[in-house]
Amino acid sequence: MSIAAALVLAYLLGSIPFAYLAGRVRGVDLRTVGSGNLGATNVFRTLGRSWGIGVMVLDIAKGLAAVLIARALTDDPWPLAAAGLAIAGHVFPVWLRFKGGKGVAVAAGAMLGLMPLVAAVLVPAWFVVVVLTRYVSVASIACAVACTPLAALFGYPWSYVGFAALASAAVLVRHRGNIQRLLRGTENRISLGRGRAPVT
Repeated sequence: MSIAAALVLAYLLGSIPFAYLAGRVRGVDLRTVGSGNLGATNVFRTLGRSWGIGVMVLDIAKGLAAVLIARALTDDPWPLAAAGLAIAGHVFPVWLRFKGGKGVAVAAGAMLGLMPLVAAVLVPAWFVVVVLTRYVSVASIACAVACTPLAALFGYPWSYVGFAALASAAVLVRHRGNIQRLLRGTENRISLGRGRAPVT
């Protein structure tokens, strides 16, 4: 029973659409503006830096909470399943006809709970790449590529390395449009200045 509760709760936590809710508070449906994606980057571009950072923190928190709750209620490998369901809930939220975000922030939160050494490298690296390139997609893709080798390097069990590979593959698949735009030179950069960034 505790396993089922942990897994259901993980999906429900992941499916809380903080980006969508932030947009509704501001009178905007983020599915129809900017990139149309229900993630922190579109919030950042559309509503401004403060809102974007807030949504990112909340998305990270729900991934972390799903893993910590599963750890409290179950043993391995169920926290891995909870992490996967939290990411799936974000990407496919039942409340929004299964159309959500790309899962990067939720995956980062899950990694904090599952593999803190990996997260300790990738989270700062993500911010550094964003600052240097102003491409959120490049930072997310780079971290996805680096995640599995880091998990192996730090000596995590092979089940954890396998989870890292699956989560990274999912992130890369969700970014296939970004990859195509990067190759064409048409990917949008993010503004790091103060105030609200223009919708692009």
